[in-house]
Amino acid sequence: MNKVKERQRIRVRRRYLSLGLGEFVAAAVFAVCAGVAVAPSMASSTAVAALWSALIPLLLVLVQAGAYWLLARGWVGSGPMPSTLARLYRVFQIIDPLLLIAALAGVLVWWPDDLWVTVLVLAVWAFGVIEYLNYFAIRLSYPASEWLAKVRRQRRPRLVKDLRLADR
Repeated sequence: MNKVKERQRIRVRRRYLSLGLGEFVAAAVFAVCAGVAVAPSMASSTAVAALWSALIPLLLVLVQAGAYWLLARGWVGSGPMPSTLARLYRVFQIIDPLLLIAALAGVLVWWPDDLWVTVLVLAVWAFGVIEYLNYFAIRLSYPASEWLAKVRRQRRPRLVKDLRLADR
C-alpha cells in the first residue's frame, strides 16, 4: 500500500473511531439522563413507561451504529465488510423498524398526561426514527450549513454501501 493510501486509511480509521465512540457516548448520555434526571421527575409511572418505550429503540440504534463504526475500522481500505457482520446488520435493518413501531405503540398505550412529557417522549421516538433512517435509508448527518443541499442529493449511508459491497 502506498503512503498516500495508508495516510488516507489512517485518517478514515480515526474518523470512524470518533464516530463510533460518539454514538456510544450519546447512548450513555441518553440512558443516564433518562434514568437519573428525567424519569424521576415525572409525575406518573405511565409517563416513565412511555419515555423508556420511546428511548429503548433509540439506544439500540445508537449502540448498533457505534459498533458498526468501530468494527468498520478493521476493513476500511482493506476489503469489504465481513459477510457474517453484514448478515447481522441486515437483521437489524429489518428488526429496528419493528421495534420503532412497537415503541410507538407503547407510547400510545402509556400516553403521558403532561404536555412537556408528551413532547419529550415523541421527540425521543422521532430521533430514533431519524437515526435509523440515517444509517439504513438516507444519509442525514451533514454540517448545518450544507444540510438541506446535501440531504436533497439522497446519498446512501456508509453502512448501506458496506452492506452492498459485502454482497459482491
